[in-house]
Amino acid sequence: MCAIAGFIGKGALPKLLKMLRILEHRGPDATRIYYKRPNASKKTGSKSPKFNGEVAIGHNILITDERTPHLGNQDIIACDGRIYNPRTESASKLISDSIREYGLMEALQMIMDKFDGDYSFAFFDGENIILARDPIGVKPLYYKLGKDFIAFASERKALWGIGIQDTKRLPPGTILINNKLIRLKRLPEKVKAKWDYDTAKEKLEEALKKAVKERTRKLKKVGILFSGGVDSTLLTLLAEKYTKPILYTVGSRGSQDLIFAERAAQELGIEPRIIEVNVKMVKDALKPVLAAIEEFNVMKIGVAMPLYFASKAAHADGLQVILSGQGADELFGGYHRYLQLYKEGENKLVEAFKADIQNMHHINLERDDATAMATSTELRVPFLNKEIINLSFNIPIDYKIKGSDDSLRKHILRDLALEIGVPAFIARRPKKAAQYGSGIDKILRKRILPGFDHESYMKDLRMEFYKGYQ
Repeated sequence: MCAIAGFIGKGALPKLLKMLRILEHRGPDATRIYYKRPNASKKTGSKSPKFNGEVAIGHNILITDERTPHLGNQDIIACDGRIYNPRTESASKLISDSIREYGLMEALQMIMDKFDGDYSFAFFDGENIILARDPIGVKPLYYKLGKDFIAFASERKALWGIGIQDTKRLPPGTILINNKLIRLKRLPEKVKAKWDYDTAKEKLEEALKKAVKERTRKLKKVGILFSGGVDSTLLTLLAEKYTKPILYTVGSRGSQDLIFAERAAQELGIEPRIIEVNVKMVKDALKPVLAAIEEFNVMKIGVAMPLYFASKAAHADGLQVILSGQGADELFGGYHRYLQLYKEGENKLVEAFKADIQNMHHINLERDDATAMATSTELRVPFLNKEIINLSFNIPIDYKIKGSDDSLRKHILRDLALEIGVPAFIARRPKKAAQYGSGIDKILRKRILPGFDHESYMKDLRMEFYKGYQ
C-alpha cells in the first residue's frame, strides 16, 4: 500500500526526503511528511531516546481501496498495509485510536492478538518512537539503531541511500520501542481441536472464503498470479464470488505452467493473460529484480521473476492488487521434503511446518512484497490469514499427507478444491516450484547467470542508491 520511512536524529529531514525518493515506486500517488525541529529548552522524558530532538517520519502512498494514511498533529503514525478484521477504512486511524483508548502497551498487544492484517507501522507520541510488524511478517520493516539516531524504512535500499549498510529486519510480531525490542506475538497458536475430516474441510472453506472476500473488498478487478496449480486455481474460483479475477501466467514457451494454466483457464471459462518470456526478457528483468529483492540468491531470483512479470503486466492493465497462493505449501504440507520428516514422526513434521511459517518473512515474504511493489502493485496473500494459519495447525497431519511415499500431499486442500469446482487434472497436479514450472530457472542458470559478476553488481547497486538520489 505504501512506503514508510523515518529518521530520528541530526539532519532528519533531508535524510527522510532521500529515503522517500528511493521508495517512490511503493507509493507513487502521494507523499506525506511529519517533521519536528529540535527543542533545546525541552527536556525529554526518561523513556525517550536521548537524541537531539529532530524527528522526521513520512510515507509514499499507493491508493487502492483505503483512505490515505494518517499523519495527525497529536499522534504521528505511518502504516504500510491494512487491517481486515476489525473492518476499517484506515488501518492507520484504527491503530492510532486504539493506542489513545487503551494506552500504548495494551493497545499494541491487542493489535497483535486480535487484529487480522498485514502491516508494519511507525508511531510517534511526542516522546517515544515505536516500530511494529504483523505477526507473520507479510509487510517488511528494516531499521538501524545508531549511537545518536534511529532510522527505519520499508526497504533496505532506502537506508543504503543515506549511508547505512548494516541494517536489521524487525522480526514478525515484534515492536521496537525507542531502542528496546519486545516480542508480542508468535504464530501459529495451537489448540486441541478434534475435528473429523469433513468438519476440518468445512472450517477451511469458511476461512478461505472469508480471507479472499476481505482481500478483494471494494476491488472491481483483482490480479491473480496463476500457474494452473491447485492453489492459484482455488483462489480464482473463490475470488470470482466477490470480484472479477484477471489471471496472469508467466513462463517460457512449452513450460508446464503455460500448458496447465491455459488448459485450466479454458475449463474455468476465463481468458488468461499469458506472458511468454524469453532469454532477452529475463536478462532485461534481472537487474530490476535484484534491485527489488536486494540480494543475490538464484532461487529467490527465479521465484521472484514470475511475480515481477505478472505484477508489471497487472499494473499496465490498471490493476493495483494481485493475489498469490503463498503459504499454502507450508500450511498444508506441499513440499516434497516433508516426506522424509514424515518418516521421522509427527512431531518432527509439525516442528518443520512451524519453522517454515515462522521463517517465511525472510525466505519468501520480503522478496515477494518488494518484487510486486517494484511495479507499484500491492501483493495480498489470503492463505496467510491469521485464522487459516491457526486452523491449519489444528488439522491432523494425515489429513494433509497420507504416507512417506505421498506424491501429491495437501490432500484436504485438494479435496476442498475439487468440491468448489477446480478441475480434477488441476486439483491432482503434483507440486512444481514457481521457478521450475515457469522455465525461468533454466534460462537463468544456463543462459544468463554464467559469467555474471554478481558481487560487483550488488556492491555497485548499494553505491548507486547512495549516490543516485543526492
